[in-house]
Amino acid sequence: MAAVPAPPAPGTGASTNGGDAGRRRDGGGDALHQAAASRLAALDQRYTARRRALVDLLRAAGRPLTVSEIVAGGAPISSAYRNVTVLCDAGVARRIVGADDLGRFELSEDLSGHHHHLVCESCGTVADARASSSLEEALEAAAGLAARESGFEITDHRIDLVGRCPGCRPSPVPE
Repeated sequence: MAAVPAPPAPGTGASTNGGDAGRRRDGGGDALHQAAASRLAALDQRYTARRRALVDLLRAAGRPLTVSEIVAGGAPISSAYRNVTVLCDAGVARRIVGADDLGRFELSEDLSGHHHHLVCESCGTVADARASSSLEEALEAAAGLAARESGFEITDHRIDLVGRCPGCRPSPVPE
């Protein structure tokens, strides 16, 4: 499994215990951090240094992370579970399930951009995959047809392509 980048230092002068002493209340000037701070404030939650570091870790990872990977990035396990739950409740992050049913977490699509997932059925790795505009147009058309036929209001779509990652695929046999 690929190494996960370590979370950046809080950089806001906030204490390492997740408190908000010295914390910038506007999210720190970055649009992602401003959105996260605003969403958390709407739930009467603070945008602590640990939550900010977790958002930075999810942004830098480039793929959904398990709680174990988040902890390996430097967060205590109790804090990781608590903070990832709060970020999901606020719509900053979302939970993705791989082929192994292990939860993985990434930034919400409206903050990170629309994408789909490649899921390894052997090791459970989940990787982000961007779809071409022609595929997205075809998916929108198919969703529209499904909505008309079923009466179901389609608000979004997700596609997980399941297979084996390069590390789990058998090596080609030389001819």
